[in-house]
Amino acid sequence: MVPKRSGSDGDDVVLLAVPASPAYLGVLRTATAGLAARLQFTLDEIEDLRIAVDEACAMLLAVASETPQLGDTVELACRFTVTADALTVETTVPLGSPTERLPGGESFAWQVLSALADEVSASVDGLQASIRLTKRRPK
Repeated sequence: MVPKRSGSDGDDVVLLAVPASPAYLGVLRTATAGLAARLQFTLDEIEDLRIAVDEACAMLLAVASETPQLGDTVELACRFTVTADALTVETTVPLGSPTERLPGGESFAWQVLSALADEVSASVDGLQASIRLTKRRPK
């Protein structure tokens, strides 16, 4: 895990990469909970975020490449951005092929993500797929 300051806005950015395997999703769930706790989210909000990150990662693992692009393992990368009032989590994996696609917005997985996070988006750029979640702290 590599925390760093990003830009003049003072947002904290934490980068975490794990092997693209369900065995490592617990690491990402734990990081999510720890960062959400820093923003003083309630226990229910923290659990919602943990579930949302788990679901987003499971969707990405289903389309992830099995062939490493660099190094010896395929990685699931996670970028956490902590602002004064929100936590944004962007997860990314290399795709198995250029024809791979994430489930559509009407799928059960997307319904779960939409219910648990304030903002949800996905993108496929070349041979990478990303899902971005944002949860805002209640005022």
